[in-house]
Amino acid sequence: MKNYRAELTGVFGDPVDDNPTGVVEEAAFAAKDLNYRYLTVKVLPEDLGKAMDSVRIFGMKGINLTMPHKIKVLPYLDELSPAAKIIGAVNTVIQKDGKLYGENTDGKGFVTALKNSGETLEGKKVTILGAGGAARAIAVECALNGAVHINIINRSAEKGEELASLIQSETDSSAQYLTWESSMKIPADTQILINATSIGFSPNVTDKPDIDYSTITNQMCVCDVIFNPAETIFLKTAAANGAKIVTGLGMLVQQAALNFTLWTGVEAPVDVMEEALKREFE
Repeated sequence: MKNYRAELTGVFGDPVDDNPTGVVEEAAFAAKDLNYRYLTVKVLPEDLGKAMDSVRIFGMKGINLTMPHKIKVLPYLDELSPAAKIIGAVNTVIQKDGKLYGENTDGKGFVTALKNSGETLEGKKVTILGAGGAARAIAVECALNGAVHINIINRSAEKGEELASLIQSETDSSAQYLTWESSMKIPADTQILINATSIGFSPNVTDKPDIDYSTITNQMCVCDVIFNPAETIFLKTAAANGAKIVTGLGMLVQQAALNFTLWTGVEAPVDVMEEALKREFE
């Protein structure tokens, strides 16, 4: 008998209209001939509890959380992954047997994309620009994957110090907070530099982090979490200095691939997902 009922996944956020994850996940569902749908849903902060009830009521396989829900969703979950507990934020929820499990695939997606570029984190010294949600997830996963030291550069001392302290207390990596000053110099021993801020994201494509770009060397691997545009001014300038660069497209695709497998139990067609994303931003 034909089944007309699709399994549901999606994303809750506010704003959420410009979130391209649905394009990537729907392409993967089609490639694997799965009767799944990905819903892009605007959920106001005051309605998050009701929205999470709907995940159970609708029998959804899971959802993604984006701003401003990644931390506020925690009280509505039954269990967190070890990494999500440390990070203190969730971007992916999986429903199984009526229980909601929280995971954070942002940092894992970044680490996978970095490794796919030929880099390793084992024994590396990492510098991260920013201390927000993306920075927290990436910092924790870098530490859990062998980075020996992580510098956190951020304008807010409270957030920067809190993240550095988190890394020190919950992982085997050392960490240090550095106040983000004008034309900030990147520590000379940095091997991997990551922009984990939203500076340079479309439509503000001419913006770039306020750092001293002469301190980026050809010994560094420079990464950006921004995927639109893929090659930001930040990355182009780093490449001009001889640095290896890694765009945000890989992180977005890899975290979407992890989500796909967590929800479906099927290996993700990463090549299909990557092509779908590239087409979206041609």
